[in-house]
Amino acid sequence: MKAQEVKVHLDQVFREAGKVVIGQKEMIKQMLIAMLADSHALVEGYPGLAKTLAVRTLSSLMGLKFSRIQNTPDLMPSDITGTYILEEKGHGHREFKFQEGPVFANIVLADEINRATPKSQSALLEAMQEKQVTVGNKTFKLDKPFFVLATQNPIEQEGTFQLPEAQSDRFLLKIKADYPTFGEEIEIVNQYTEEGESVILKPVLSKEHINYLQKLTRQVPVSNDLKKYAVDLIARTRQKKDLIQYGASPRASIGVILAAKANALIEGRNYVSKEDINYIAPAVLRHRIILSFEAERNNMNEDDVIQKLLK
Repeated sequence: MKAQEVKVHLDQVFREAGKVVIGQKEMIKQMLIAMLADSHALVEGYPGLAKTLAVRTLSSLMGLKFSRIQNTPDLMPSDITGTYILEEKGHGHREFKFQEGPVFANIVLADEINRATPKSQSALLEAMQEKQVTVGNKTFKLDKPFFVLATQNPIEQEGTFQLPEAQSDRFLLKIKADYPTFGEEIEIVNQYTEEGESVILKPVLSKEHINYLQKLTRQVPVSNDLKKYAVDLIARTRQKKDLIQYGASPRASIGVILAAKANALIEGRNYVSKEDINYIAPAVLRHRIILSFEAERNNMNEDDVIQKLLK
């Protein structure tokens, strides 16, 4: 399949998603980049910005099994992974049977992930990294493709637990959900306050399609110069001690290249350009760097610092 043919398929995904999610094109595009790179994404935004709706819409368009974990402080790890239950087999015979938890799906929406305790958050770690779940002494493989799309609210601090660095590093991208434009908001109001036909989404891609597109993403060539440019950018996050206290790990270098390949494919190109790296770098880095006191004192946020590095 040529890059242009892939673009035709993916444009169809954007068109269909646009029937339900008005605006938020960047958010949907970056979710798709994470999927093509066979990784996970953390979506941060204020309530009511269609984060959950976008995830649910994408799973419908891809014919994938979808499940949702509503994170709360009393959520237990077994509520995520599943647990053994005692089952009657007749004639007084009983045996333990494993009942799968919501993590056994293709797209898992971990809603308000920072509301769960660190113990429950860590139940997702093995699934995200190894694509498997261990319960007791048995390991269960997860069905491919497998994505965790987690959401968090940037303003609520009451009753939340900050994501540990090790866990946030497992997410390829941290996507920012922005407010819609004035015109988009008028459209949203019209769509949800007037009587109209409900949109029925038909799958555009299948599991096999997605597995194939993930292989194709890794085959997109990158010149050695661009690899050096990406690695140099990540290295600078460790050297700029005046702005960044802790820089990004080599996982960020892998992430930038993979996400740039996926972006090139979405744009219909069979090669990576410098623009792909510059476009995706903020989403790959904003949750992987810890700012210095000096940067915070100057009211700089992660994105400001990343733009400074890119210049």
